[in-house]
Amino acid sequence: DAAGAADTWTRRAVRDRDDHLRRLRDGSAFQNSDTYRRIVGDLDRLLVKGAWSASGRRLGLVDATDDRLSPTRSADLLHAASEPLDDPYVRVLQPRLEELLGGEEPRVIGISLNYLSQALSAFALAGLVRRLAPRAHLVAGGGLVTTWMSRPGWVNPFGGLFDDLVAGPGEKIFKEIITKCICEASAAGAAVCGEAVAAFDLLPTADYLSPVPVLPVSGSSGCYWRSCSFCPEKAEGNPFRPADRGTLLKNVENISKYMKPGMLHWLDNALSPALLGELARRPAGTPWFGFSRFEPLLAEPVVAAGLRRSGCVMLQLGLESGDQGVLDALGKGIRLETAEAVLRELHRAGIGTYVYLLFGTPVEEERAARRTLEWVASRAETIDFLNLAIFNLPLGAPEAAALDVRPFSEGDLSLYLEFTHPRGWHRGPVRRFLDTEFRRHPAIRPILRRDPPFFTSSHAPFFTPFGSFGNRYSVRRAGKTRLNG
Repeated sequence: DAAGAADTWTRRAVRDRDDHLRRLRDGSAFQNSDTYRRIVGDLDRLLVKGAWSASGRRLGLVDATDDRLSPTRSADLLHAASEPLDDPYVRVLQPRLEELLGGEEPRVIGISLNYLSQALSAFALAGLVRRLAPRAHLVAGGGLVTTWMSRPGWVNPFGGLFDDLVAGPGEKIFKEIITKCICEASAAGAAVCGEAVAAFDLLPTADYLSPVPVLPVSGSSGCYWRSCSFCPEKAEGNPFRPADRGTLLKNVENISKYMKPGMLHWLDNALSPALLGELARRPAGTPWFGFSRFEPLLAEPVVAAGLRRSGCVMLQLGLESGDQGVLDALGKGIRLETAEAVLRELHRAGIGTYVYLLFGTPVEEERAARRTLEWVASRAETIDFLNLAIFNLPLGAPEAAALDVRPFSEGDLSLYLEFTHPRGWHRGPVRRFLDTEFRRHPAIRPILRRDPPFFTSSHAPFFTPFGSFGNRYSVRRAGKTRLNG
């Protein structure tokens, strides 16, 4: 409570909590950049300073860590499962889970695990499920599980907790598991398994920290390009599986009528040119954003204008470098002149651009990084948001064989390798360059300032002109000059 808070910032955050939550949900928080920053900063502060912080658990709006346990150590994950109520998230979920499992025990329960920050809590949840439903068939899947299972020499350390681990798209395999566990038990069970219905009404969409419900949609799994060096998708052997476009878009239309989302987020690693073309030909619908490569068709005025009419408010674009030699060496298949034309045409159409850059790859050197700075700065008017990242070497990348590598961490589930950079462009110098030069450049600093803290690309669409809930922080209006934040 406010009286017990140790400092003025925390007391203010406690006092304003309910109003902050209301403003994120009604959209008024997005009308001014300083207001938004204060709101999300206060809410993050409440989590950081929560009662559980004394135990070594660090919670935030978008992350969770533990000083004692690591999600890259299987022993620590199993420990989390053995003491599930030590986890603050599971402690909150316990009454609801007991209510759900208090009647007839489900035959099959699945847990989706995609990010390291979710792992400790996911295993704690699995531990509680084991206590409440000991006879249930417990399955884990998702992106992080897929990465673990693709590790060289993978041996499952979680057999005593999970009955099955599923790699890659899990719908087909999960249905097979359900068929085996339920449908073979009786004719009635078989009839139930013939059709699956998503219970969207169970989702508390009004409680999410966004002004409208955002519906995640996938048009494919894997990546259609699959030629980039050091790509986790390629290292893990994930094939490209596109959905039938007609069926996909019809399903999205039907689900949208039921859920009435205010925004769609396409989660594909990159929207394929075929799907982009199909979207550009569709009539106006729910606003949407998603990931795309710098495909030449995006530089075509008719395509960019069509995407805007269809509801596209922002595209997330992986450039990685502003040096052509680096792009060629990484197998990106991007020409800088094409990237420039795409940014220019999307800007003209009124589509926001969220550009991703990657520094410190084994093929980059300091001079190449400076060329990236120059390229971005000279085209700043067509870039609305920037994400800067330092390269991590994926554990299973075949290119690692040519590098001097060593363990990234002590965990048996570590996702990366440390390496000696062949050009001396190590993480320390890269970080100093980004902090002292790149982020301080007068053309780039305002772009970075626009990036919504904590939520970054998830909230960025609400600050674009056609997806905004106010215009004092909008990045620009279509065909006009950029507004000040």
